Amino acid sequence: MELAVVYTRAEYGIESPLVQVEVHLSRGLPGLSIVGLPEAAVKESKDRVRAAILNSGFEFPQRRITINLAPADIPKQGGRYDLPIAIGVLAASGQVKVERLADCEFIGELALGGELRGVRGVLPVVVAASQINRSVVAPTENGAEAGLVKNSDCFVAGHLLSVCAWLNELEPLSVATGYIESSQNLIADLSDVKGQEQAKRALIVAASGGHNLLFVGPPGTGKTMLASRLPGILPHLTEQAALETAAVASISAHGFDASSWGQPPFRNPHHTASAPALVGGGSNPMPGEISLSHNGVLFLDELPEFSRHVLEVLREPMESGRIVISRAARQAEFPARFQLVAALNPCPCGYLGDQQRQCRCTPGQIEHYRNKISGPLLDRIDLQVEVPRVAYRELRHSTDAGRSSAEIKALVIQTQNIQRQRQVGKLNATLNINEMEKHMGLSDEQLNFLEHVVDKLRLSARAYHRIIKVSRTIADLDASKKITQAHLAEAISYRCFDRM
Repeated sequence: MELAVVYTRAEYGIESPLVQVEVHLSRGLPGLSIVGLPEAAVKESKDRVRAAILNSGFEFPQRRITINLAPADIPKQGGRYDLPIAIGVLAASGQVKVERLADCEFIGELALGGELRGVRGVLPVVVAASQINRSVVAPTENGAEAGLVKNSDCFVAGHLLSVCAWLNELEPLSVATGYIESSQNLIADLSDVKGQEQAKRALIVAASGGHNLLFVGPPGTGKTMLASRLPGILPHLTEQAALETAAVASISAHGFDASSWGQPPFRNPHHTASAPALVGGGSNPMPGEISLSHNGVLFLDELPEFSRHVLEVLREPMESGRIVISRAARQAEFPARFQLVAALNPCPCGYLGDQQRQCRCTPGQIEHYRNKISGPLLDRIDLQVEVPRVAYRELRHSTDAGRSSAEIKALVIQTQNIQRQRQVGKLNATLNINEMEKHMGLSDEQLNFLEHVVDKLRLSARAYHRIIKVSRTIADLDASKKITQAHLAEAISYRCFDRM
């Protein structure tokens, strides 16, 4: 046989389009050429493949070898094509059987000795292959990741020889097995935070309804401690949500850590991060921090220290739950349904309103500092909570540990279940206006009260709607079928920045 076709998949955002590796042996001077829009790493694969085949004890054909990666209009990058190219060369030269090639896809980078090295983006490959009932052969390093997809037929191998023995029906390959979730919770417990009962309450409300949250307070009051404990009170992700989150991490530069399967991600970028670092970018678009926090939490500490241009790129994905990165040659879409938690000081020195330290900032400096955060971005933050300094006496003598993260998590799960049953799987924060009016009816007295508040605080229509959503979440926490005046008043109390 002088022509062989091997299936693999390209990396195209979180999608994995099918690629046919066509290998043809013809007469002429010995040589190997790769066509089909290969980038540098793919062109270099011919040297890796040649060495791996020879060092594995096979014969490298002394023929003219043409390798076509179809379709030709999709850019091919990385070492993921090494294994399918090697299998194609061996199949075209009659050194391995071809019966299994039609029902299987191959992915992996080859070492010069024939060992298989892990590559990124294996999880989307397994998901796409399982949808058309094809098996996947991947490196052993990617086994924990590949085995997470249920009802998939995925095998792992550590060497080219193992794959060839399986194709020749001489030896079986190991089946990929997913990571078994550990019961150990590595996230710090909320009971570690002393005092700050209002901030804890706001954290529970935010977790229960999926609301965005802003902490405002002097340095050292526990804002970062509170935010870092939010993932510990969030429910574990559903299988579909976990697959979406893992797929984004799988194609990122750091890859996917299988031990984090099912846990809401928590991303904490430094304030020097650029706009592409948050939204993603590059000639071959890669996910940024907002996509890596999909179905989880994006924490921005020292919010005004971020560039205003960087912060403004958050506005659209906060509403749409996705980010589209366009380049001249291609366009990639990444999911970005995240929960924003931010923290800031009330002024540049941080001590405005602090009873123990005197603020040294002028009114102009304070105004300039706060103007770094635009009104449209603040409008999209449902809860704005003051975190005052806790007295040293309370820190020293407090013996009340408060509720643990496990107790609060049970309450959050119960509250979210109420919302999903009422709103067909949606949390309060994700409802549109029509859904909100359907599920959150208010009396005329309550509407008049809200109208007075909106006029006095000069709130926008978006802030008005978000107050209603937060009040509905507070009512759900109390297992109340209707929103009461007390629920509305508490929701309004979480707009401290508007009152400032």
